[in-house]
Amino acid sequence: MKRITMMTVWLAMASLPSLGQQRWTMDQCVAYAVTHATEVQLQQVETERRTADSRLAMLGLLPTVQAQVSGQYSWGRNIDPETNTYNNVTTFNNYYQLYASLPIFDGGQTLRAFRQARLSKANSATAMQKVREEKAIDVMAKYVEAVYAERSIGLAAEKLADSQALLHKTRRMYELGVKSRPDVAQMESQVAEDDYNLLHQRHTARLAMLTLKQAMNFPATDSMSLDTIINTPLLAEAPVQATVTAYEQWAPSVKNADYTVKNARMTWLSQRAELWPSLYLNAGVSTNYYKNLSQTGGFQSFGSQFKNNLGEYVAVTLSLPLFVPSMMRSARRAKAVYQTAVVEAAATRRKVADGVTQAIYDRDGYAREVVSMERKLQSDSLAYHLSRRKYEEGMLSTFDLHTAAQTLIESRIRLLQMRMMLVMKDKLVNYYKGMPLWTLK
Repeated sequence: MKRITMMTVWLAMASLPSLGQQRWTMDQCVAYAVTHATEVQLQQVETERRTADSRLAMLGLLPTVQAQVSGQYSWGRNIDPETNTYNNVTTFNNYYQLYASLPIFDGGQTLRAFRQARLSKANSATAMQKVREEKAIDVMAKYVEAVYAERSIGLAAEKLADSQALLHKTRRMYELGVKSRPDVAQMESQVAEDDYNLLHQRHTARLAMLTLKQAMNFPATDSMSLDTIINTPLLAEAPVQATVTAYEQWAPSVKNADYTVKNARMTWLSQRAELWPSLYLNAGVSTNYYKNLSQTGGFQSFGSQFKNNLGEYVAVTLSLPLFVPSMMRSARRAKAVYQTAVVEAAATRRKVADGVTQAIYDRDGYAREVVSMERKLQSDSLAYHLSRRKYEEGMLSTFDLHTAAQTLIESRIRLLQMRMMLVMKDKLVNYYKGMPLWTLK
């Protein structure tokens, strides 16, 4: 029993695919890309920067406290601070000052700067969602191209094998006197063409795989196998207007456009507020130390002067911008930027609605085309089978057989392409309806 148990475990472990043999599905590729892509990593850094900007803007609401220390040597003609008379001596002055400033009213500039920073921080999640959405859609398209190219290799290989079998049969028929030498040459040309198409398709598949890895930020030298099994999805109803309305509520591009409008409006109001009066409250303490270096003795000590010269002050500063043309022009320019953002936000909503509508139309159209192409493929397959029988019986030319074979391979490739596009468009429509494109682990 122990030996049987160990053998069963060993067989089970041997049947499990290794990590290198894992076949990547579309969902796995998208999930990897939205985590490791360069654009996503850059957006994460931008999010951290916006968080720091929000904290910095919050500090703008607090009073500023500064300290200042200065020392000055003077020689030659100067004024004696004690007698207020001119003399010609060498002196040393040491000043100390500690002061604070608090904006009482600045037209709301500081408060709006804080709100802008806080809005920018809140929008960072939207920006991340937008970057991931764009990356997910891009990877989906690259994945479809890669799988399409890889599946086309199989079709090209089947076509080459069929042509090689026909060439062998044509040569035998030529030996029997049923076919002529031009027929053999035509079939040899067909085999050469199919062999070239297979090599070309393999090169195309390698390039498509490299493009997919680049979009995912996946190491180009690491092996990667794709899951090429295509299952036709079960289509769920997607009313156009309801889907558009639902997606617009949380679409990252729409939310980002709304943020741009709010940010532009706050910038305009801040620029306009610079034309208003500003009121600041200032307070501080100061002292100084003075020494006549030309005099020997008879001067007060540092501690005595530091204490006796200590003074406090409180001041209120009112600033009135009576005529500042540059501020007026800046306010007008900010208003124009705000109006442009409003127009662009409306255009973004229209673009989103058009994109959702087109995705639904494409999905439904591809679904109908797949059904129609499946019927056409059955007819083309039957037509090629009958044409081949006629060719083997000497009732059909090589050119007509080549035409039937080319029609069949084109139908198979077209059906493969439409199935891949149907899978992608259905996943996109489901995303617009609220289903996630990726799942972070």
